[in-house]
Amino acid sequence: MTTPQPKASPLDFRATGHERRALSTQKLVRLGFLGVTLLLLLPVLGILVTLLVEGAPGLSLEFFLDEPRKNGAQGGIFPALVGTIWLTAVALAVALPTGVAAAIYLSEYARDNWLTRAIQVAIVNLAGVPSIVHALFGVGAFVHFMRFGTSILAAGCTLAVMTLPVVIVATRESLQAVPRAFREACWSLGATRWQTIWRVVLPNSGSGILTGLILVVCRAVGETAPIMFTGAVALRVLTPESVFDQTMALSYHLYVVSTQVSEVPRHVPFAVALTLIAVVLAMNAVAIYFRMRLRGRKKW
Repeated sequence: MTTPQPKASPLDFRATGHERRALSTQKLVRLGFLGVTLLLLLPVLGILVTLLVEGAPGLSLEFFLDEPRKNGAQGGIFPALVGTIWLTAVALAVALPTGVAAAIYLSEYARDNWLTRAIQVAIVNLAGVPSIVHALFGVGAFVHFMRFGTSILAAGCTLAVMTLPVVIVATRESLQAVPRAFREACWSLGATRWQTIWRVVLPNSGSGILTGLILVVCRAVGETAPIMFTGAVALRVLTPESVFDQTMALSYHLYVVSTQVSEVPRHVPFAVALTLIAVVLAMNAVAIYFRMRLRGRKKW
């Protein structure tokens, strides 16, 4: 005599076969994305390990504080290190306020018409221009037309023009992420548009602006072509004293010791590259710290 099977209860929450198959597919997709992410990390780890193994023997206090000798084959990188900081500081001083101001206009003031759409297309196209074209523009606009000469100022302005699209896009997206209810609450209390932007919108979008700053630092520190023609030199023992001086830079110095100078010890190019990455990471770490502080203060 067969035992009767219990009827399914209408409150039975056990997964059906279709739901189990969907969960299995979701797990496989998640594992696939995780695998792709780990694969992307492998080249980064490979580069860092190679630089550490090859360049660590050349790192020393004298390497950071000494001046280059024999066209960079011997000595240290102190002038190039200082020059890189100068170039990055000038690029940030020009690109950050200009890019933030442009993003505020496009996000808070400009209407959706043919002019703003043309500006947005120009920003996208500017981001895709090769760096060597920016270098030629810098020579014509800053070295000759504005008569800055081959100097830190000309090279920094060239880097600023090249990184402007990054600042504008990052800042605009951060401004648009602030809820419109915040603006309407300020307007209902009688605040002007600028008071709302200055007191409410900008403080709540500071983390996004710092994200743009991080991207600018990464781009400006590592570029070589824009500064080769506008302000960087292969060898300069003296550190710059003003923005109208020429300077060495780590990226250009790496190019020179890797391709233009003979009898360079094997560890020197790797040590310079490792220092360049360390400078980028240090600047990014400072910006990320302040970005996390700003995000922690958000109430929404």
